[in-house]
Amino acid sequence: MHHMKKATVRDLRYHFSRVEGMLREGEEIEITKRKQVIARMVPPQPKKSAKRPDFLERLHRLYGKKRLKVSGAELIAHERGRE
Repeated sequence: MHHMKKATVRDLRYHFSRVEGMLREGEEIEITKRKQVIARMVPPQPKKSAKRPDFLERLHRLYGKKRLKVSGAELIAHERGRE
């Protein structure tokens, strides 16, 4: 059975570093005032990193095994006017 940690409004005011430490450890905390629960603090969900596109796979899908007559660097140089 999982018991939720409790902290009072006074704990938040005077001992926030302790409460913050519990949150960093992944604990959920009930905030009480006069022995009544008035709020619940939960740690944030871990952020998921954005998936990077697989450009090489995309090129293989588009062109297969075809060899291009002009390299990518040459195309960029041409577009920039640096032939």
